[in-house]
Amino acid sequence: MADTLTQAEETAIDAKAARKAARLARQISAFAKSHGGSAEGQLAHIGRGTTRIALVGANEEWGNLVAPSFEIARKAAEIAGITLRDDFDGEMAAKVRTGPYEWSRMAGMQLGGPSNG
Repeated sequence: MADTLTQAEETAIDAKAARKAARLARQISAFAKSHGGSAEGQLAHIGRGTTRIALVGANEEWGNLVAPSFEIARKAAEIAGITLRDDFDGEMAAKVRTGPYEWSRMAGMQLGGPSNG
């Protein structure tokens, strides 16, 4: 038995990927609109083929989305029109504003915040 897909199966997979990219693009655009009108992003493989889309809005708020593949994540960012960075480097990290919740989750008991348990 061959391991190849038929043309119809390939077309169905492509259509599903396009719908997923469009849905993620709408979410990215909504994030950008509600966080200062623009956003930057960075794509990172997170396992089992999935890719994290880290977003930083113009107002310094941040968020994440998960795409089922790197290609779908890249296409969604392209459709949404955001700038993609190669790395979540110091320049991008400097744009992120964290609040008390994030600090307590990151530092936990070391700074007197609640434990994760």
